[in-house]
Amino acid sequence: MPKPARRIVTGHDDTGRSVVLSDGMPPNVRDKGTGVDFIEIWNTSATPAPICSHEPEPTDGPLRVPPPPHGTRIRLNDFHPGHILKLPERLDGRHRMMHRTRSIDYGIVLEGELYLILDDCEVLLRTGDVVVQRGTDHAWENRSDRVARMAFILVDGAFSTELRAKLPAELELRS
Repeated sequence: MPKPARRIVTGHDDTGRSVVLSDGMPPNVRDKGTGVDFIEIWNTSATPAPICSHEPEPTDGPLRVPPPPHGTRIRLNDFHPGHILKLPERLDGRHRMMHRTRSIDYGIVLEGELYLILDDCEVLLRTGDVVVQRGTDHAWENRSDRVARMAFILVDGAFSTELRAKLPAELELRS
């Protein structure tokens, strides 16, 4: 089992000096019921991201997979062994957890191993591997007997006109 996550958030005091605002467990850890824990670290809602002395907790609110428009997300995901086996089959015959977001996602395997599932192949990822996920349909599987942890940094993106013409129309809806 991965060790508990720790989040350190820095900021500024009333004189503009750098300080630690919080140090501890991230306040929002969610499980969508699929055996994947979502440990929300931080979100931004604009580019450039506003930097303030203090701000409300950005990870409060419902779980959303993609970042907000013009924003970012960083989270840790703990994929439990066999989490895919608990889900019903899809009617279209595709992988149960295939999904796509309009974002560039940097995924870093911190612990364990996972399979990245794409339309045409599977790629085994091990500790230290980095995936640059560029708006493709994909899924993740943990086929091992231990929890695998990945860090994901998601950056809002936009499909080019050329690529959007090749993709299903429903992609304009955000997850």
